[in-house]
Amino acid sequence: MTLTDSTRHIGLIVPSSNLTMETELPEIFGRRSQVHPEDRFVFHSSRMRMKHVTPEELKAMNAQTDRAALELADARPDAVASACLVAIMAQGPGYHCTAEDQMRAALESEGVTSPVISSAGALLRGLAALDARRVVMVTPYMKPLTTLVANYVEDANIEVLDTLSLEVSDNIAVANLDPTDLVEHWKRLDPRALEEADVLVLSACVQMPSLAAIQAVEDAYGKPVISAAVATAWAILQDLGLSTHVPGTGSLLDGSH
Repeated sequence: MTLTDSTRHIGLIVPSSNLTMETELPEIFGRRSQVHPEDRFVFHSSRMRMKHVTPEELKAMNAQTDRAALELADARPDAVASACLVAIMAQGPGYHCTAEDQMRAALESEGVTSPVISSAGALLRGLAALDARRVVMVTPYMKPLTTLVANYVEDANIEVLDTLSLEVSDNIAVANLDPTDLVEHWKRLDPRALEEADVLVLSACVQMPSLAAIQAVEDAYGKPVISAAVATAWAILQDLGLSTHVPGTGSLLDGSH
């Protein structure tokens, strides 16, 4: 197959130890091709060094943003998305706006005016699209980082009723977590919180694999279930003006949002 006018080039800014962004996002867009075979997507990555999910390494990784964005600018992408939700949320409420502006400025300095999406901003946008007022979430982070993520979400006027921290700090170990375990993990959240929540965030981390469990958990829970990766894919499609119908990936990608 040759590249055509319907091919979109998606730039990804990825932590160097991330093994999941470049697998789950292409898988989501691959599922979309089942209903929209006319669109084709190719992915191009720039990496930023980070091995352990600690405040110090996250801050050092963020300092590499300009360099990564400029590398992607050379490929003239149609959209750019950054991974590592916690790296942004750990910097304080609203920082995704600052990070997105920084990436946008770097791209524009090279004449690229494509949409810019952060996984942190995409998660908030996705929750808003689902009219979420109360959520519960699962993270791979140590508890202090999970608290920062919860505080960030609450600053966006979304109440976090309960969280489950799997407490894995090594980023490679996070990528190697079995996504099918999430089919049981979510049940460890507080039952009352699950009853009152509008949405379950099954993975508040692009690195923690969850795509294999999203639809199964949503079917069992009976309410919308999303992940940072699903939200990022949805935001990319939204910003490109394309249909957000992707089979088997939960309510956010059912084409109605």
